[in-house]
Amino acid sequence: MTATKGLEGIVAAASSISSIIDGVLTYRGYNIDDLAEQATFEEVVYLLWYGKLPNQAELAELQSQLNEHAAIPSAVIDQLKLFPSDANTMAVLRSAVSALALYDESANDMSHEANLLKAIKLQAQVPTVIAAHARIRSGHEPITPLLDRSIAYNFLYMMSGHEPDQAAVAAMDKALVLHADHELNASTFAARVTVATLSDIYSGVTSAIGALKGPLHGGANEAVMVMLDEIGSFDRVDDYIQAKLDNREKIMGFGHRVYKNGDPRAKHLQKMSEELGKAHGNLELYNMSVRIEELITGQKGLKPNVDFYSASTYTMLGIPRDLFTPIFAISRMSGWTAHILEQYENNRIIRPRAEYTGPSGQSYVPITER
Repeated sequence: MTATKGLEGIVAAASSISSIIDGVLTYRGYNIDDLAEQATFEEVVYLLWYGKLPNQAELAELQSQLNEHAAIPSAVIDQLKLFPSDANTMAVLRSAVSALALYDESANDMSHEANLLKAIKLQAQVPTVIAAHARIRSGHEPITPLLDRSIAYNFLYMMSGHEPDQAAVAAMDKALVLHADHELNASTFAARVTVATLSDIYSGVTSAIGALKGPLHGGANEAVMVMLDEIGSFDRVDDYIQAKLDNREKIMGFGHRVYKNGDPRAKHLQKMSEELGKAHGNLELYNMSVRIEELITGQKGLKPNVDFYSASTYTMLGIPRDLFTPIFAISRMSGWTAHILEQYENNRIIRPRAEYTGPSGQSYVPITER
């Protein structure tokens, strides 16, 4: 047996949820470009879970269920208040999701109906958890989610304390659509490995959050914003990037193992970044990002991925950079839970082999003779 580093090119599961073929991303066969321009996030959630786009009645029912379960137990809010104000936001989310399981009477019910309800609860409650933590650490009380509002609207409202304008909601909603699923990425694979042991859905999502926390996965967009902050202004872009290139330092937000000709989601986020910049009368971050892209693509041939323009987009929405990855989790919750449900339906424990590279033929020597 010979190992393949990073499992690159290895087909580890069969799935009908999303695909990346010839650089085209689809959810259940629908091109991401069409969904990003026309679908709401709730429509995409329904599509990922049920395998089809909802009609008006089905969408209204899902929205009602999400609204019904969006509030989180008071005990979880009390726990959030005990966390350090400077705690890593993904560590907070990971702990809170584990805590949510303790207050769900159906947490260990493995029927399909119970698991689908848990998926609904997680999709509804995770935005509330993230917004509550953001307010608590700033010295404010959490805000109860509104009824009859979208996930995008409620999250921005609960985080900021004021009702968002339509442009902000539309941008947030589109960002959630773009991040909803991405075939067998690291966090999704982690979730499927966990639930393949027939562990519960909360354990699977906790595993996924742990994987998403890493800077090579979900944390890349935060790293992009750190870079933009370090650069500071447009006139410093060229010198900063050239120094990075000369020192052969990795520049986050560029390149992708799967996409060789560019990430199809990046163009949508670039457009959103520009539109939000114009709306706020401040195109500095957008212009800096475009110049960085010109330099990196020109010299390295690498194109931006989904993380690159999401950094400036989220910043223009007034979102602190350490919440970028938790927002990724809000969106990807739809994909994670869809994959978990699919794994349960046709389960086999995921147990690959390893190429052994250690010593062989060793003989035990008593401790007195060593």
